[in-house]
Amino acid sequence: MNSTKAHYLLDLNALIFLADSESPHYAAMHRWFDASGKDDWGVCPLTEAGFVRVTTNPAYGGANRTIAQASAILAAFAVHPGYRYWPITESWSAFTAPFSTRLLGHQQVTDAYLLGLAVKHDGVLVTFDRGIKYLAGAQFSRNLLVLG
Repeated sequence: MNSTKAHYLLDLNALIFLADSESPHYAAMHRWFDASGKDDWGVCPLTEAGFVRVTTNPAYGGANRTIAQASAILAAFAVHPGYRYWPITESWSAFTAPFSTRLLGHQQVTDAYLLGLAVKHDGVLVTFDRGIKYLAGAQFSRNLLVLG
């Protein structure tokens, strides 16, 4: 990255763990966030929509919410100091082209899009998903932080 200060894009799992005190990685997420992430972090349309979709699903094992409650949490995050919104301005193909040869299946589609967004903005995708390391490879390892 060009500057010493990282710009962090939260993956869906990181966003859920930041918000849900019942999640298994809540403490780990908050340790990282308080120590490193809180000054320049954010979400994008995919992680926002995913947060609402997952946390309002009756099958979700954490703190079930209504759509209004999930939306209120996102609104509260948006006024947090250090928050930045990461708009998606390019196609899936454009964002994922740098690592398209390492895309192995349908479960990596969103991961690739988020990693591509982080790469495009010289940022770091924060996740608990170790599988994204292969997708990033050595070339984009600086754009990925796997917690947990």
